[in-house]
Order: sequence, then C-alpha cells, then structure tokens
Amino acid sequence: MPSAWIISIGNELLIGRVVNTNAAWLARKLTYLGYQVRRIVVVPDDEAEIVAAFREALSKADLVVSTGGLGPTPDDITNLAAAKALGVDAVLDETAKEWVLEKYRQRGYQATPERLKMAYIPRGAKPLYNSAGVAPGIWAEQGGKILLILPGVPKEMEAIFEEQAEPLLRARGPGLCFAEDSFYLAGVPEADLSPILREALKIDERIYVKSHPKGHETGAPLEEIHIYGSAGNCDEARNLVAKVRQFLVDEIWRRFPQAKLTPQPQSG
Repeated sequence: MPSAWIISIGNELLIGRVVNTNAAWLARKLTYLGYQVRRIVVVPDDEAEIVAAFREALSKADLVVSTGGLGPTPDDITNLAAAKALGVDAVLDETAKEWVLEKYRQRGYQATPERLKMAYIPRGAKPLYNSAGVAPGIWAEQGGKILLILPGVPKEMEAIFEEQAEPLLRARGPGLCFAEDSFYLAGVPEADLSPILREALKIDERIYVKSHPKGHETGAPLEEIHIYGSAGNCDEARNLVAKVRQFLVDEIWRRFPQAKLTPQPQSG
C-alpha cells in the first residue's frame, strides 16, 4: 500500500489558536483513496523547518500533502520552501498569474508583488485552480513521488483537493478500496479484549483492528471496536472486514458470555 504524509504549516496550529481540522479531513480522504497515512506533521512558518519537513517526507512517502502558507503575507512561504526542498527555482507561472490577477481584477484591485507571490511555483510543477479563493494549489512530481501543496483555509483546501487533486490521485493511485465497520461492546475491560484483538490482527495483513475505550475500564467498561482494511476491489475489502468482525464477535461471546453488543452511545 502506498504511503502518505500530511504536513500542516502554520504557527497558529502550534500555539493552539486553530484546530487542525485540515489534517483529519485529508487523512480520511487519503485513506479512502488507498493510501496509508504514516505521519501527520505540524511545522511553523519557518522556511528551514518547512524545507526539512518536505525533504524528510519525500524521502519516506509516496505522496506528501501540505496545507497552509500559500497566501500573500510575509509568513506565507510554502511555495518558495517547496522549491528549495525539490532543488529547483520558484518561477512565476503564467497560468497561475492569470488566475490570481483575474480574481483581483474582478474586485477592482491592481497587481502587486504580494499578490503575484501567490503565482510562484517550483519549476516544473503544475498550478491547481482555486475555485473557492485566490491562491492556487501546486502539484509537483519528482523521482516518482508526488508533492501536493494546498492552502490552509479549509474551504479552499477542500475545493482544490476534490476538484483538482482527487481526480489526478484516482487516476494515478493504488486502485485499492477501503472498507470499515465498528461495533460497541459493554461488559468487558479493554485489557481482557487485547488477546482477542491480537488474534484478529493475524487473520489478514490487510486488516487492522483497534479498540477505543468509551467507558471506565474497571467500572463500566464500554469499547468501540473498529475494523478497517483495503483490498483490490470493494467486495473483497468488505468481505475481509466482515470476516474479522464475525471472528471477534464469536470469540468475545465464547470467552465472555456476559458481553453485550450495544448501540452507539449518544453524544452529549
């Protein structure tokens, strides 16, 4: 399964002013596209830090997706840092330039160096149109690796990903189908479930099983059991998940007759 890293850029994330919803959204998207997300990294608006993060990610992952730092302000330096990480110049892309200037012309604004900065991309890269904002995204490839650079504003990030990047990733991607299932179990402490989960993980290397405590381990144990995996087609993926679920339920009831499957707890 191809691997992916997500790099979130911005001081606002590191000081807790902004919750990193972009990373969670992207992780879900990439998982369903058949990528195994191996790292989610947050770095500040510092060129050296961004360059180092890109270089490390590209050395270890098949796909690297970043968010943040594509705007017109001095701290928006992701496009320039990406060029350094790739070992190429940042160049003014004519297509990106027209997109950016047209957005401003529609509102009666003139071209400025700060606005033109958003149209610089690594040499050889491709700009991605931003239907929800101004700053284009960037698609770069090097050595068989893909670097996808997106804005930090969630609506812009999501628009570029779904409209521009996702079709490219589907065409180039691993062609795997992701499936998942979960159930809630009351009456068995998580520590007692651990040996059964360990056995379930041996059924097929494409499947992963994880427990999520929702109650009190020794008082009122309640666990969510989450099963997921990927396969070459959706029927196979769903069958794998169903097989593991059935194994878990059978083993849990055999060893713990007091166990009860329960509906999903209501939040709040």
